[in-house]
Amino acid sequence: MWEMVALILILITGLFIFNKKKIKKGEMEFPPNGEFVEVEGIKLHYISEGTGKPIVFLHGGILIGNDFKQVIKLAASQGYRAIAFDRPGYGFSERPSHQKVTPISQAFLIHQAIRKLGINEPIILAGHSWSGIMTLSYTLQFPDNVSGILLLGAAMYKEGYPAENGDILSKIVTTPILGHIILNTLLKTPLGKSMCTTMVKFTFAPEEPPKGYWEETYALGFRPKHFKANREDVLAFPKASMEISSQYKQIRVPTLIIVGEDDPFGTIEQGKRLYGELEKSKMKIIPHVSHMIPQLHPSVVMDGVKELACIDERKETTTTLNKTINSL
Repeated sequence: MWEMVALILILITGLFIFNKKKIKKGEMEFPPNGEFVEVEGIKLHYISEGTGKPIVFLHGGILIGNDFKQVIKLAASQGYRAIAFDRPGYGFSERPSHQKVTPISQAFLIHQAIRKLGINEPIILAGHSWSGIMTLSYTLQFPDNVSGILLLGAAMYKEGYPAENGDILSKIVTTPILGHIILNTLLKTPLGKSMCTTMVKFTFAPEEPPKGYWEETYALGFRPKHFKANREDVLAFPKASMEISSQYKQIRVPTLIIVGEDDPFGTIEQGKRLYGELEKSKMKIIPHVSHMIPQLHPSVVMDGVKELACIDERKETTTTLNKTINSL
């Protein structure tokens, strides 16, 4: 009996040390490539390029602000000040430990960070995937500080969200003791590698991830604090949606909803529902495109930014591309 307990403890300790070494190695291979801003005692990491009208990009659940690195280069070359944050707990951003973190509280922190960076004019706000709800939450909280919304393969409603009723993995890893052990012993083992491979492949399917994406996801996304933040966000989404989705119709700023025709996560249905609620909105369904629009189709994102200026109270929807997008 005691020998078995001792053996288990030795195994856990060995895995803990092994994971720590692998995490440190990954962070050295993919160090922070931006700057930090501190708000509410929390340090947030962000990348930024360019000058001009500010655009703030919010990444989804799988990685960090680097998801928008190609978009940021395009935006900067076209006269914008482009900023992408690592959301709280992701990448190299800290996550509040003294309160429950939700899409609503994350939007508040990002707003404070934007102000701290000296941006006082209304921003264009772009949110991908999970951050659809965070983008709309931000706009509801600070309506005078947003001039336009760009939603990319975004999720906004509990109904149709892949983890509408939570999921087993998220519930396990957010359990106080068991979750802590799993997060600190298994993420860098072959089990963690296999999970990362499945996650990346499924998220990009039927398209292929860009070169090096799996390596960065495994190095940074499969660290205990990052992975736990993601799982907490998955569980926080349904409740936050139930709390604020009835208010979406109050949003009056121009909104462009872009979804891929091959997106497997139900974003077309979510986009149509939001389109039906917003007065100043337009929806585009992009043929032969899946979920990871910022990484694989940065031109689509920037064409969307330009199109925001053309949206008025007369709503329209289309499944065709303009000439620029169609030539990709």
